[in-house]
Amino acid sequence: MQHIATSRQENSFYARLYQRYAPGIFAYIYQQTGSREDAEDIVLEVFLAVLQQGKFSTFDEKKQEAWLWTIARNKAVDLHRRSAREQRTSIDYLADTLYEDEAKAPEHISLKREEYAQLHTTIKALSTQQQTVLQLHFGHGLKCAEIAPVLNKSEGAVRMLLFRTIRGLRAIYQKTREKAGHDERA
Repeated sequence: MQHIATSRQENSFYARLYQRYAPGIFAYIYQQTGSREDAEDIVLEVFLAVLQQGKFSTFDEKKQEAWLWTIARNKAVDLHRRSAREQRTSIDYLADTLYEDEAKAPEHISLKREEYAQLHTTIKALSTQQQTVLQLHFGHGLKCAEIAPVLNKSEGAVRMLLFRTIRGLRAIYQKTREKAGHDERA
């Protein structure tokens, strides 16, 4: 009877873990790969790795989360290496939800699409590490301390990377807007 109770507790633990982290990991992997199928496969591989890691349930919650994100990131990198494809950051699903709220104003949608396209182009020009820190911080709400083990960096290094990435994005965006304003006047 003790074995059955322990087994049910473990199943409940893994079910809660999956419910909590699978959607975010899926979104992150989907952004990295642009493929729903690849993202689903990697999510399954991540949670299979959890089951195979005998000591996972003994980790504290922060270590569990960092471990999950690290495995997810590594699996995405492995996929890129295996497929030898150019890395793509697909945020189209964000555009779909963005436009649902503004469906009544077509001119507003057109402007938002232009801004979205510019932001997408600018983000794609960033390094993989810069894209990852933005996705984990803004897309998944992780703090710098939580991102640090995923990127194998100190918390301070992650803060600096995030700061420099945002500053760089802002500068590129402002230059683009200034150029667009200059081109319209010409």
